[in-house]
Amino acid sequence: MIKEYNTVREIVGPLMLVEEVEGVKYEELAEIELPNGDLRNGRVLEVNRDRALIQLLEGVIGVNVRETKVRFKGKGMELDVAEDILGRVFDGQGRPIDKGPKIIPEKRLDINSSPINPFARDYPSEFIQTGLSTIDGLNTLVRGQKLPIFSGSGLPHAKMAAQIARQARVLGVEEEFAVVFAAMGITFEEAQFFIQDFQKTGAIERSVLFVNLANDPAIERISTPRFALTAAEYLAFEKDMHVLVILTDMTNYCEALREVSAARQEVPGRRGYPGYLYTDLSSIYERAGRIRGKKGSITQIPVLSMPEDDKTHPIPDLTGYITEGQLVLSRAMHRRGIYPPVDVLQSLSRLKDKGIGEGKTREDHSDVFNQLFAAYARGLEARELEVILGEAALSDIDRIFYRFAEDFERRYIAQEETEDRGIELTLDTGWELMASLPTTELKRIRVAFLEKYLSRFKEKVEEKKEVS
Repeated sequence: MIKEYNTVREIVGPLMLVEEVEGVKYEELAEIELPNGDLRNGRVLEVNRDRALIQLLEGVIGVNVRETKVRFKGKGMELDVAEDILGRVFDGQGRPIDKGPKIIPEKRLDINSSPINPFARDYPSEFIQTGLSTIDGLNTLVRGQKLPIFSGSGLPHAKMAAQIARQARVLGVEEEFAVVFAAMGITFEEAQFFIQDFQKTGAIERSVLFVNLANDPAIERISTPRFALTAAEYLAFEKDMHVLVILTDMTNYCEALREVSAARQEVPGRRGYPGYLYTDLSSIYERAGRIRGKKGSITQIPVLSMPEDDKTHPIPDLTGYITEGQLVLSRAMHRRGIYPPVDVLQSLSRLKDKGIGEGKTREDHSDVFNQLFAAYARGLEARELEVILGEAALSDIDRIFYRFAEDFERRYIAQEETEDRGIELTLDTGWELMASLPTTELKRIRVAFLEKYLSRFKEKVEEKKEVS
């Protein structure tokens, strides 16, 4: 028999203190009955002797200290899982909100799963094609990797996340691929954009969406990514699927953590965030990866908007320590109308070398991205020189690289929101751009590849010059 308590002593923000409790455990679910009969959910944050601190998941409006009743359920937060979760939309607590049929669960999983044991991990080594040249060509995403997007307020990270979710797939053998998309603290309009975009393109059929709106309780945001990752683990490690998890916006998640920490009167860390922010983020990010002996995998793309575009802010700073690289969006490129506005020189995929090459993408991939990166960096140096000293100060070779940087941004980085470029087209576009450079400047490409690929693209460049 479940015991009922009428011993609520204090309510501070989203937290409730209940006294004279027995046998209550950390992370246990609680049911709160209001004086008018309404039911709310909560979870135990802290237990000290006969006192339990409960985090309310649906706000405290209407809660009365004297008349509110509390019952502890003896279990943690769980998600009902079955293959039928594909194509469905859930709220931040794992409840269906798409008016579809009720999920008949194959099993119920605790959302607070442990990160993957490092000893059991398999090394990420397989290419995932996103259809975006700046990722596929220069910052390659590898199966089992964690590759965050560092964005800023007003930048098109939502469009980019939706495009990646829509287009991402594993090349080669036909293998089952799914997307788990978790949105935290977004507006109703943004939620509708994601849901309608997935439905319109048919991507919803292989996707699971978890949506926490800005007007939903901030506390719910803490559980939303964990519900999403629990669904991903079920699909990956029990149904042998390759799962891409997109989490947006991790900044809203961290703000919710700070709110709860302040309500608990914990000693704040940097900028008011709790001192355990690094540990908490790692408990989310480290649930991505591959496990030896399992066919499935979880690849993770967390999206976070940097306050004031500050990379030293605690959220991007700590995220960068845990993940394997980052994609940085540039406000200057966005102002020039370039989409996606990825800052190539600041972006990095630490595992890109493991997912490219013969049998994965193409034999020349490594040489191509090294040369493109070097040429673009030199072109930006020429652009800075032109701004300071004027075009007359540029040498002939500086002008060539200056024009290369312009072409690179316009033809390689920039692409349409609906454009899905294959890796072959991405690499060929790189060769076509490099064909405009003197062969003596292509120092990062092996002679064998120059002989195999360069001549046909040189011919294309010459033909275009004649036409123009």
